[in-house]
Amino acid sequence: MSREKTIKYTEYPSADQLSREDIDLLTRAWNQTQNAYAPYSHFKVGACLSLEDGTTISGSNQENASYPAGLCAERVALFSAAGTHPGKKIIALAISAKNQTNDLLDPVFPCGFCLQVLVEMERKQQKPIRLIIGNPNTRVLVFDSGGDMMPFAFDAEQL
Repeated sequence: MSREKTIKYTEYPSADQLSREDIDLLTRAWNQTQNAYAPYSHFKVGACLSLEDGTTISGSNQENASYPAGLCAERVALFSAAGTHPGKKIIALAISAKNQTNDLLDPVFPCGFCLQVLVEMERKQQKPIRLIIGNPNTRVLVFDSGGDMMPFAFDAEQL
């Protein structure tokens, strides 16, 4: 049995071509990079998500000298939303990053752990979560669903 999947997204040359709501989320994600604790990698990531009622929740990456103890910005925001607003659907998640020299030209994508969590949250809420990935001053990619980035995600049926 052969399954073919394609990754679907929309590319915007600059953030100013996004909707006002998406620009706001992306700007909030960018601002969250200031709250990142990244003394080892110096790679700062911010995330901001919107809930169905308009509430926004932000997160930033938090490193630790014991590397596995750290957490990515995306999961900080996603787990915070699940813990503080259970039952409310997540509509969109913006992700922004900067390196030590602040010269990233391309969007930085979520890691596999974050994508797996995102896909499971989509399945749990039975609604896709739009991803807005980039920086306010670079090109931006928008995905209709986290599942578009991880089409072969592990799920409970495989346990």
